Amino acid sequence: MNHSDTTRPSREEAEAAVRTLIRWAGDDPAREGLLDTPSRVVKSYEEFFAGYSIDPREVLSRTFEEVEGYDEVIALTGIRFESHCEHHMVPIIGKAHIAYLPDRRVIGISKLARLVEVFGKRLQIQEKMTVQIADALYEVLQPRGVAVVIEAAHECMTTRGVHKPGVAMVTSRMLGAFRDDASTRREFFNLIGRTAGGCES
Repeated sequence: MNHSDTTRPSREEAEAAVRTLIRWAGDDPAREGLLDTPSRVVKSYEEFFAGYSIDPREVLSRTFEEVEGYDEVIALTGIRFESHCEHHMVPIIGKAHIAYLPDRRVIGISKLARLVEVFGKRLQIQEKMTVQIADALYEVLQPRGVAVVIEAAHECMTTRGVHKPGVAMVTSRMLGAFRDDASTRREFFNLIGRTAGGCES
């Protein structure tokens, strides 16, 4: 999903907003140590939120049909990602596990990692990100099933609010054979080292 650029503020407006926040926090944006901070913050935001400018369907568009009849689970596990909470704009850091059961077509494994990046580099909640990854893969590749599990630490919970470090949130989405077939689902959870009962949504 690419939001319209017609309402997007200019870089200068974005930097001015950072200076306003610095003043609100109680410091002086004109002091030497903070002079370049607005520019650095905006530049880092371009990286943090690069996913808005990428269409996940394009990421998944190149597939391969020469699979010699391979029809077992394909999984990529432990895909590290960094996202930002849409409620407080603080980091969500975790890992994603993705699997699918091919139906005639497969995709390069780097594209699975790229798919996580596309949705991670946006303002997010973990539940929505889990659904977006699974649904995009299911829609474009049209496999017999898709499974996604995400485990992440949320700094909105560890550095503010209830201050509970060391806590991980786990979300999952099962589609097709992974939802309907307990043995296929169990195979996936075995691959990622989890019990099926421990993280099914």
